[in-house]
Amino acid sequence: MRKHVRPAVGTQNPHKLFKRLTLERQVSGSTVLAMAGKKSRLVLLDYLVSPFAQRCRIALAEKKIPCEFIEQEIFGAKSELLLRSNPAHKKVPVLIHDGLPVAESLVILDYLEDAFPDSPPLLPADPYARAQAPFWAAYSDKIYEAGTRLWKLPGEAAHAQARGDMAEALRTLGRELGEKPFFGGEAFGFVDVAVVPFARRYERLGGFSVEEVAPGLAAWARRCGERESVAGNLQPEEKVDQFFSRLKEHFGVV
Repeated sequence: MRKHVRPAVGTQNPHKLFKRLTLERQVSGSTVLAMAGKKSRLVLLDYLVSPFAQRCRIALAEKKIPCEFIEQEIFGAKSELLLRSNPAHKKVPVLIHDGLPVAESLVILDYLEDAFPDSPPLLPADPYARAQAPFWAAYSDKIYEAGTRLWKLPGEAAHAQARGDMAEALRTLGRELGEKPFFGGEAFGFVDVAVVPFARRYERLGGFSVEEVAPGLAAWARRCGERESVAGNLQPEEKVDQFFSRLKEHFGVV
């Protein structure tokens, strides 16, 4: 009988290796969750105002994949389902597919591409463009990293530094976008899904304008906002403001 021998780490495609190791770490030791154990049932544990959860909702809408959404409490006691599904970080979003949990928004987006190959793709077919998409999607987290300092840290000096770092990230993304209608070219795709929940999220909190910092990116955000998948999943500014107020209260920042 011929044995299947897994290639040595150094001989495997790095992108596929990263995905495999990530999923193995998440699934290893998991048991089928009772509430999501029905075959082909897809459940997303999320929080409506979370930009990371919004990434997943937008991707599911674009790919036309039916999914059940279960909103979680993120400020109080976490649900048993969330704690069992994401014991490492205890955060949303978590996708549960056939009873198996997959955590982290960009990992979920990648998983959807592989698990539902017949759905409209978000990643391009070209190998180089396909490799670049996860890079720029991950880079957009810099907007979030800077934004957290606006509600975690007190003082104008800290906020000014955060605004500067955020502006630089937005300008860098604007340069990558260039004159293209979307990051991948003519088609709305992986990077657009990853960036759009963050693009204008911190304007009111930070007191700055994306239009002034990165006008091309602001125009792109308006273009994305015309899509049903985006318009139906980004929350109104008032709800985002309330969310930031709760975060400031939670972290004791006035």
